[in-house]
Amino acid sequence: MGNSSSHTAHHFETFAGLPRVQPSEFETSPVKRDRTLKHLLRANHHNYAVLYNRDRFHNHLPHVLGSAYLLGATSEHLQKLYDVDIETLEPWRDAPQEIVRDDWRDFLGQRDYQRAYMDFFEDQLVRHNYDWKSVVNEYLLEGKEPILHGMIGGLGHPLIHLGYAYELDNRDVAMEALVLGTTNYNFLHKYIDDAFPMKKYDSGKETASALSLITELRQDSRLDGLFEHQGADNIEKLFQEREDVVLEYFNRYDGSDIAKAHQELSKVATLMMIATTESNYDFFICHLLTTSYAIRVLLPELPVKFAESLVKAHWLFVLVVYCIQLRPEIKPELIDEVDVEGKTWEKVVKEALVHKAYDDVEDTHYLKSVRALKDYGALFLEDEEFYRKAAVKFTWGFDRWGGFGAEEDGERN
Repeated sequence: MGNSSSHTAHHFETFAGLPRVQPSEFETSPVKRDRTLKHLLRANHHNYAVLYNRDRFHNHLPHVLGSAYLLGATSEHLQKLYDVDIETLEPWRDAPQEIVRDDWRDFLGQRDYQRAYMDFFEDQLVRHNYDWKSVVNEYLLEGKEPILHGMIGGLGHPLIHLGYAYELDNRDVAMEALVLGTTNYNFLHKYIDDAFPMKKYDSGKETASALSLITELRQDSRLDGLFEHQGADNIEKLFQEREDVVLEYFNRYDGSDIAKAHQELSKVATLMMIATTESNYDFFICHLLTTSYAIRVLLPELPVKFAESLVKAHWLFVLVVYCIQLRPEIKPELIDEVDVEGKTWEKVVKEALVHKAYDDVEDTHYLKSVRALKDYGALFLEDEEFYRKAAVKFTWGFDRWGGFGAEEDGERN
């Protein structure tokens, strides 16, 4: 099930059921677009906070730069993406106080401590001889309630960021992921922690596939009329009033076959995003796909004991987002009937790199989604046509995001 970590400083068994994503090696490259990526990631890290707009929005710049780079974008294209994205970002500001090793967990979930957490983790880099993976192992994976278990907080952005840190092999992005993980840490972690008494939510019903459970969940009258609108504002109410329903479905999924479960959950995330609408794709459901791909990157990198935790978190995240977005109907024919004749992956990528949305801008989440679909098509060869059809439908058909409920949603970016 596992193999030894390939990093000499990190002696632990990793999950071997999926191949590692080969990390990028742009840091020491003389090639212009490689140097551009390095400089832009560094500039973002130095100049711009990871949370902005009253700390409700997340800095996605490493995601869009990484996605575009990995899709083959030119140096000029990367610079343009950077210039557009920074228009809405905000500079770092001082935290109420500093954080030290004795109290670093005392401020979890407090977003106004983002600068203090960044300073703290970068201080730990020195203690770990600038081995960022060693810092990640200590601060995300250790203890009875490891921070990793809470990284689906903040719409999965901490996990997404951590995935890019490993895929780009970038220290700055890794430190940002640690800050996102600590500042977005919320109550969802307890359902992944081993100590949570999950047995009392056992319905006695048989386990089932993820898609069949989602189909059943859509018809469950216990959730009817619970929310007035879509959006992340619904998450707390969902657990305050229907925790038993969510955890009943959570318990009925058997994710013990990690590779199979990941393949299944990735396909469900794709169906939810692409096969529930003709256009105006759901912004929140999009995060299921991009978080799914981050988990794909992380599974072969982290200690094998966390593989099942990642799958459990993935499934919980799928259930939560599906519920808060009012359980849209999945229509597989919306993907099955897509004509992909002549639409190769090369053409998908070419279109994605020039595609403009409704207001003539390139969209961060659009590029991340296309890349996830493309890489899943290469990973799961038996599902290659499914992912190519989904990618063709989305790549050429994307115009704008839908799924927003309240005028201001606290996690809409």
